[in-house]
Amino acid sequence: MNDTIFALATAPGRAAVAVIRISGPTTFQIVRRLTGASPRPRLASVRRLRDDTGVTLDQALTLWFPGPASYTGEDCAELQLHGSTAIVDAVTAALLAAGARLALPGEFTRRAFENGKLDLGQAEAVADLVDAETQAQARQALGQLGGALGRRYDQWRDLLLNVLALLEAGVDFPDEEIPPEIAFEARDLLTRLIGEIDAALDDQRRGQRVRKGYQIAIVGAPNAGKSSLLNGLIGRSVAIVTDTPGATRDIIEAPIVLAGYKVVLADMAGLRATEDPIEAEGVRRARAWAESADLRLWVVDGAADDGWWREASALVGRGDICLINKFDLGRGADGIEAGRFAASLGMVVWDLSLRADGVDRVLERLTQKVVSDLQGSDFPTATRERHAGHLRAARDHLARAGVMLNEPELAAEDVRLAVRELASVAGMLGAEDVLGRVFSSFCIGK
Repeated sequence: MNDTIFALATAPGRAAVAVIRISGPTTFQIVRRLTGASPRPRLASVRRLRDDTGVTLDQALTLWFPGPASYTGEDCAELQLHGSTAIVDAVTAALLAAGARLALPGEFTRRAFENGKLDLGQAEAVADLVDAETQAQARQALGQLGGALGRRYDQWRDLLLNVLALLEAGVDFPDEEIPPEIAFEARDLLTRLIGEIDAALDDQRRGQRVRKGYQIAIVGAPNAGKSSLLNGLIGRSVAIVTDTPGATRDIIEAPIVLAGYKVVLADMAGLRATEDPIEAEGVRRARAWAESADLRLWVVDGAADDGWWREASALVGRGDICLINKFDLGRGADGIEAGRFAASLGMVVWDLSLRADGVDRVLERLTQKVVSDLQGSDFPTATRERHAGHLRAARDHLARAGVMLNEPELAAEDVRLAVRELASVAGMLGAEDVLGRVFSSFCIGK
């Protein structure tokens, strides 16, 4: 981190204002070189920017933030330029000539992490906040940025340090079994922590669903009305509606916002056996997407008698919703049999009308389901798969320690490994390749 970096922090292209961020040991000298004056800390001033030949580049608002009281912990500056491509290009050339280099994706936030301004969970929250599309995503990212995730893991680490202290006391009795009172207290603490981690792992998908979007698959036989339902739910035509079976071959994803949460609706190929290789591939993809979805809307042609409803029956279960469509065309065997089958699984079964009131009813039910699944009183303890992986590893170490309390040295080693796993979530023991993966997903300028 001996070099000075810079990047455009606003979106490229024509705009009223373009902001260039600078961070590194020569920031002060570079700003003075461009403006011809020594900047004063945290005081916005309008300065004329010039290159080394004296040509005026722009009249810009400049700010200088001496480290360590800055975002990255280093000397930082911002140049607020007029937002034309020509001006940004000219100032970029002047900064390169002054010895700065273009920042890599996430490099500003990585420097903040490496300088102790943020833990790794907070750094990930910065990326999540930039990418937030809904209020729920923004709230979760702000909570994580404020340290909610780190505080939970710190509490667990403190608890494990108490267990370690007890086990170290047991090591003082090498020729005897660990004293019963010490074993009891250590086992009690381990049991409590394993229970909390198990609850966190059960809840892990809530945080990831909020961050990535709650996935709803619209499944069913060809011509059941899946595409019409998707178009009605999102209020515009994104899927082709035709009487020809098998028209939808690929997965059509459409994001919407329900009660402040991002939801991804997916229309897909109708499920049936087919000799057409293209349609067969569409069916395979549809099954894979539906199996991993958070909720399935099973649309059944209630007037049909072809038995195609059975093709989706293995994908659905309790908590999913069965919609019997086309009931106004008469009751066929498919609608009756599928409705009974869905009810036997504990699914919600409705007659579906694609008129406005029917679509509104489905939207209302989906909103209730999404809120029920994603709303929680506690901050989620895993908002990424990386967090869940460390939790699972820590839980395995603690389970091993619990059955080895009569050998306190071995139990203590497993507890130490669990502490390391929890510390890795905050990046205290993060390997270089892990850090590289985390920060590579950031936008340049962050």
